[in-house]
Amino acid sequence: MKPYDILVTNGVVVTLDSKDRIIQNGAVAISGDRIADIGPAAGFPDGEALKIIDASGGIIMPGLVNTHTHAAMTCFRGLADDLPLMTWLHDYIFPAEANLDYQKVHAGALLACAEMILSGTTCFADMYLFEDAVAQAAKIAGMRAVVGEVLYDFPSPCYGPIEQGFVYTENLIQKWRDDPLVTVAVEPHSPYLCAPELLMRAARLSESHNVPLIIHVAETRSENTTMHERYGKSPVGHLADIGILSPRLLACHCVTVTEPDMELLAANQVKVSHNPESNMKLASGIAPVPRLMKAGVCVGLGTDGCTSNNNLDMFSEMDTAAKLHKVNCMDPTVMDAPAVLKMATIDAARALGLSAVTGSLEIGKKADVIVVDTRKPHLTPMYNVYSHLVYAAGGHDVAASIIGGQLVMENRRLLTLDVEKIMADVCQIARDIKTAGK
Repeated sequence: MKPYDILVTNGVVVTLDSKDRIIQNGAVAISGDRIADIGPAAGFPDGEALKIIDASGGIIMPGLVNTHTHAAMTCFRGLADDLPLMTWLHDYIFPAEANLDYQKVHAGALLACAEMILSGTTCFADMYLFEDAVAQAAKIAGMRAVVGEVLYDFPSPCYGPIEQGFVYTENLIQKWRDDPLVTVAVEPHSPYLCAPELLMRAARLSESHNVPLIIHVAETRSENTTMHERYGKSPVGHLADIGILSPRLLACHCVTVTEPDMELLAANQVKVSHNPESNMKLASGIAPVPRLMKAGVCVGLGTDGCTSNNNLDMFSEMDTAAKLHKVNCMDPTVMDAPAVLKMATIDAARALGLSAVTGSLEIGKKADVIVVDTRKPHLTPMYNVYSHLVYAAGGHDVAASIIGGQLVMENRRLLTLDVEKIMADVCQIARDIKTAGK
């Protein structure tokens, strides 16, 4: 028998599969880019694998899936804080983005990949400018990614007029079509920055290539007001009227959705990306996630970009999501730990159309596996593994990460990226931004 390539052993295996199996002293065997076997550690002699990763009694689990971010905004982390969304966006972010180019986006995306790998994320969905640079960064890092060039009514620093935006997106789809790690999505910015014709064309492109359609929806009250003034509808109602709602659509934020909106989302099998820390920081409000989930909407968790969060740590996002909705509903049983963990793993993968690929530990799926080191005071003792992962663990507790069968981090050391060079490159970009702003 040919030995496994990697054996991750001697840990609590949290599968997140359909039966929510937990194997107390388990192991995950990897051959090529896929999970070959899962079971008790005693059933896998050490000689059966070329590489052994000893979890040392820690947690072996699926890598986390970040359903919404703007990776290259690491370049602007802390640039403009404590501001309303529209002021932040129009007075600071859009002007800063006007000076972006391929190399800056590439550098910022590499930094984001380093941060995400170090904090347990193995897959992310990105909406930004110069997205081919983000795809290339993800490929170098060895990360799984869903990327899409942001489309809106005004000219882009990347492609210029919107007609060229569709050309750029179509070229991205063709270029990355068969890549094992990178998926391309069609990503119009929002209903308030995109004309109906743009949105409908984006939806047709998404349908013709069978790729995700990702858009910001109902993030603020002011957006709702604008949409009612223009179209007499809520953002979700407007998207329904023009035929945009579909199972391929990932609606990011959905803070100000109403009961009729939720019914429309559920009826059309639209997925939602919940970004609690960003929504809190920008005072956008609290998305009605418990009601969305009760209505049957698949909700995945996301961090949003580093200018409105200001980090990409999905463990922090899980903790925030669980506690925010408990206090908002005044019910400590709302958003329990297993449900929130699924929002960051299998439900997040489902939201991106990747549940057959990642999000759980199952034989035949891609080997996206992380190890959480629990030999620490703040993780001692451990009565409930779900509770530990959502309420006690942090990104800094992730010891090893495997993506598509490739070991990308071991003993907290990145193996695919030169993190010192990446940080130096982004610091230089920050110095240039400061100089330009004087």
